[in-house]
Amino acid sequence: MAAELKAKGNAAFSSGNYEEAVTFFSQAIEADPTNHVLYSNRSAAEASLKRYTKALKDARKCVELKPDWAKGYSRLGAAYYGLEDWDDAIKAYEDGLHIDPNNQQMQSALSDAMSAKNRPPSMGGLFGPEALMKLAMDSRTRHLMDDPEFQGMLRGLNSNPAMLSAYLQDQRFQLALEVLMGVKISGKDDFAAAAEEAANGTADSQPHQQQHHSATASSKASVSSQQQSSSSKATAEAGTTAGPEVEMTDEVKEEQAKLKEALEWKSKGNDLYRSRKFDEAIEAYNRALELYDKDVSFLTNRAAVHFEKGDYEECIKDCDSAVEKGRELRADYGVIAKALARKGNALVKLGQLEEAIAAYNKSLTEHRTADTLKKLNDTEKALKEKTEKEYINMDVSTQEKDLGNTAFKEQRYPEAVQHYQEALKRGPPSVNPEAYKVYSNLAACYTKLGAYPEGVKAADK
Repeated sequence: MAAELKAKGNAAFSSGNYEEAVTFFSQAIEADPTNHVLYSNRSAAEASLKRYTKALKDARKCVELKPDWAKGYSRLGAAYYGLEDWDDAIKAYEDGLHIDPNNQQMQSALSDAMSAKNRPPSMGGLFGPEALMKLAMDSRTRHLMDDPEFQGMLRGLNSNPAMLSAYLQDQRFQLALEVLMGVKISGKDDFAAAAEEAANGTADSQPHQQQHHSATASSKASVSSQQQSSSSKATAEAGTTAGPEVEMTDEVKEEQAKLKEALEWKSKGNDLYRSRKFDEAIEAYNRALELYDKDVSFLTNRAAVHFEKGDYEECIKDCDSAVEKGRELRADYGVIAKALARKGNALVKLGQLEEAIAAYNKSLTEHRTADTLKKLNDTEKALKEKTEKEYINMDVSTQEKDLGNTAFKEQRYPEAVQHYQEALKRGPPSVNPEAYKVYSNLAACYTKLGAYPEGVKAADK
């Protein structure tokens, strides 16, 4: 009963029906509550549904029932990873590798967890190209574009976000943040909260969100102003006076004008892409890149168009260029991960599955997402099926079966097992209508060797 439910759960999981898989595994656990594999499988299904707390509970039960089974620690690490508990994830993977040191999947997962722990948060969302253009266009911050010290602060912040708290003391940084947020913020704590919000992409990226923050800040300012004296009000109003009008250099003016025009071309490209006018969309992105080559999204968007057109080689070239340019510009990890995942998709279409798996793994190292992880699993499964299919050879299968029969008659049962197993690999049931005879012979060998569980499995097949 439990074995049948487990098989149904595995089938549902392989098909991506994770809720159904959880149901079958739960029923199997009720029938066989001491089977560690069932808890492992349900943990995987829960993790696929991003229910990491439940996945963790099952993973812990799996390890409790079978502490010498490496896969249980892999499930434990995956659950902790989903909960962003990096230290416990690392410990779980290390514990599993003590049991199975050569487990490449767990080695890769450990590397991902360590990278996630040591990865600083990106500030690309706070001072990206569009934000810099906004600062350059505003009379209050225009002069900062010619300030080498302020530009150095931005470069330092992108390479080391931990410097944020130190820069909050600088009036130039405060002014820049006020312009980007569109609100007047009075205290250091407010600046810290606003900076974190902007860096996470929840401010300035969407106009309606900015209006919401502005309204909230205005409400707070209104309450605060009622508590201030008339003299303090005058001081506050003086503080909001626009900064000195400083003319931009011709070079800065030209670059900002190019960036503005490039973003307009990108917008046109996006509209053309949605209308499935792919050739025209590519021309729009080409124009954007000619005007301004410091925005990685121009490349990734063009790669998406090439993919839809079926020009997979061109898609891969753009993805490689996006990764190279992204690293050069210290772009957000998610942007680089997106380019690598798109490259993996194109490689799958070209049938280059091993290269696609490598691209997906690199993408997950940069930024872990459920979608990319699923594509990796699907591609690994497809590669396994392809390899097995290419390995099929009915002539060799027949030879191996005969060798197994000879070894069985001579009571060389371990050797017979090897021959029968090879016969089934070369001639699986999908192409060999008499594979059941090989399984029967294999079950007889296991019985002679006293390996009754393996014999039952062979007999069932």
